[in-house]
Amino acid sequence: MKKKYKFDKGKHSVYTLNYHLIQCIKYRQKVLTNEKIVNELKERTKKIAEKFGITIINQECDADHTHILLKTQPQTNMVKFINAWKGATSNAIRNRFPEIKKNLWKDVFWSPSYCLITTGQVTLDQLKKYVESQGKCK
Repeated sequence: MKKKYKFDKGKHSVYTLNYHLIQCIKYRQKVLTNEKIVNELKERTKKIAEKFGITIINQECDADHTHILLKTQPQTNMVKFINAWKGATSNAIRNRFPEIKKNLWKDVFWSPSYCLITTGQVTLDQLKKYVESQGKCK
């Protein structure tokens, strides 16, 4: 049974671009323990994503990191989005919840590194088999 892709459409393309972004608090400090802070983070994330044409599929937090599933377009500059998101959420949360500063290292909220993973509608093995099956021009 073949799986059908669910594509988005642009002027000259069809695509499906989904990502899993994982971002940790600097030195894994446990500052995402307050529901108000988590809600602020989720609301800010959605607002910033909208400006970049990104749809947030889901976002959940653990005490020291957040996971974001998002859907984007081919022209989206993910590095620019991530940097804008990190800066805006860091500033907003530190200003709105100054009590967390005592748990941060030198007032730094996010770790400088992040994990960005592409996600697909099929597994890598399924895709590899499909590509191998297309090798008819030998």
